[in-house]
Amino acid sequence: MGNINVLSFAVANLIAAGEVVDRPASVIKELLENAIDAGATRVTVEIQQGGVTFMRVADNGCGMSSEDLPVAIRRHATSKIKTAADLDGIATLGFRGEALAAIASVSDLRIITRTADAAYGTCLTAKAGEVLEISEQGAPVGTTVIVENLFGNVPARRKFLKKDVSEAIAVSTYVEKIALSRPDIAIRLIIDGNMKLDTAGDGELKSAMYAVFGRDFVSRMLPVEGGGEGVAVKGFISRPDHVRPKRNYENFFINGRYVNCRTAAAALEQAYVSFCPPERFPCCVLNITVNPAAVDVNVHPAKLEVKFSNERPVFEAVYAAVRTALEADDTRPDIRLSKSAPSPVNAFVPIEEGKREGLAARQISINHVTQAPTSQAAQAQPTSAFARMSAADYAKKYAGGFSSSPTRVAAPISYRTKEAAEVPATKEKASAAPASAREAVPQTAPIPATPVVDQAAPQADAPLQTTPVWRIIGEAFHAYVIVECDDKLLLIDKHAAHERVLFEELRAKLQTREDASQILLLPLTLTLSSEDAALLEAYRAEIAAIGFAFTVGDHSVSVHEIPEGLKPAEAGELLLALPHTLAEGTGNAALSRDIIFERALYQGACKAAIKAGREYPPEYVKWLVERLMALPDITVCPHGRPVAMVLTHANINHQFKR
Repeated sequence: MGNINVLSFAVANLIAAGEVVDRPASVIKELLENAIDAGATRVTVEIQQGGVTFMRVADNGCGMSSEDLPVAIRRHATSKIKTAADLDGIATLGFRGEALAAIASVSDLRIITRTADAAYGTCLTAKAGEVLEISEQGAPVGTTVIVENLFGNVPARRKFLKKDVSEAIAVSTYVEKIALSRPDIAIRLIIDGNMKLDTAGDGELKSAMYAVFGRDFVSRMLPVEGGGEGVAVKGFISRPDHVRPKRNYENFFINGRYVNCRTAAAALEQAYVSFCPPERFPCCVLNITVNPAAVDVNVHPAKLEVKFSNERPVFEAVYAAVRTALEADDTRPDIRLSKSAPSPVNAFVPIEEGKREGLAARQISINHVTQAPTSQAAQAQPTSAFARMSAADYAKKYAGGFSSSPTRVAAPISYRTKEAAEVPATKEKASAAPASAREAVPQTAPIPATPVVDQAAPQADAPLQTTPVWRIIGEAFHAYVIVECDDKLLLIDKHAAHERVLFEELRAKLQTREDASQILLLPLTLTLSSEDAALLEAYRAEIAAIGFAFTVGDHSVSVHEIPEGLKPAEAGELLLALPHTLAEGTGNAALSRDIIFERALYQGACKAAIKAGREYPPEYVKWLVERLMALPDITVCPHGRPVAMVLTHANINHQFKR
């Protein structure tokens, strides 16, 4: 007798159900998607005991006819597609026809539905996949699905469920994702009789975010809008001072479908380089619209992943939109006058050794310096050429159209720049201000007997906007400069501000250079797998365009030229990582190289910047404040720490109850 058995229909249904339904959150996901596809504008979700004993999803969609209702719980029964050609451009959330059949096979199911042209509704009752009764009853237009005793007939599956509170959290998390993806739908979530979520359904994404995350979260988000090459990006991203230790606040929606999109996540995180610490991750709610024919949603059992026919336009659209929004933001964080103020981001802050214990005992030094709007202050150098690029410029720069003949590039300069050289106007000033960023500054720098307050600000090629009226009130702990500006006080971190100014100067020069390579005296040999070797050959043109020249062997690669400015070890790591990055669509060669350059720049800028805890001449502090006030979009240092914090006049009055 043969050993191969043909499984019964009931057993096959249980196996198939395990791919679709593995916990209550899976049931809610499928039922919510059906409600949205039915055109609902109001949806109510209710669960009890984590959803194990009771789940209800009620909508005001189009409903089902009495003839369609018994067919709906059969496998592969769907109204979304008819032929194989329909899979090429799926515009609905559901399309496989497996959800209701899978849910019915592992629970006690009731479906109550009515269409707009029907006088009565229809109720279907099923148990373990078998239809028990179909009857008429009064019902509003739409569909209500009630699921009870989940996995009651599959005890082996039920024992793997987590505690009720954990299952309820999973349900709540997915309902929130749906609420963010469709702000035009009013969604209600009730858990054990308590209202947990209630969105307005007014079509405003900010309203949905307010309901899901709260007012404080929304107030620290930046609007984003951009796109190109058939990809549109719109939504919100977090300010650099609003980052998280995990990626759980990154929300991406492709054509209204919540997905785990590695391409978009890589673009988002690379856009935040030099805006937040490497170990932190931004928050976002980004809706990405692409041609349905260019994305395959049928690649994951739970439809939580998609595959693009070409990842590059998606990556570049997200990167350009996010980076443009970050560069345009000039919001500085408010000083929180409360005992439970959040601690700053864990970042390295150089402080002179031996001075940490004594900082609290330092007194505020008063340097009354007033700065009115002047043409010199207004002519400070722009933040960087990179910061002024539009979304189209980003796409053009990193679209792959690089020169095939690299030329020599000028290396980034140290802090001894034209601007720095112009700060000291006399011999005494020259001795007070640092001549080089890498020179050691004495613990207490000598202060001239008569401070010169009309010090000329560094010159630049093009004027910016006129700076506001400001006045230096003093300096606290030799680390923070207190500045009165309009109706607010600024508390400026000397080190962070100087670090960002240095970084932007160096990055501006980096962006004006051309792609170039340097020849290695001894070739760099790297060990490769067969997959790595094949990918290197496949993307040879893109990699060679940024300055690499190499020969691929069976299990190794010999590198003869590397991009100008990279160390051989860095170049080797970049060369091994680039093929996979290009193949996965999570970046491109030029951008990956520039990110390495930027990281090197902000490490150098951190070491070269003035240190907290040291005393500097008043004219030096004034020069730094001038630079900062002329460039309002400098809000964080390259490590993601705030450069300045704001305390408004109104807030001070409120604290004093005036």
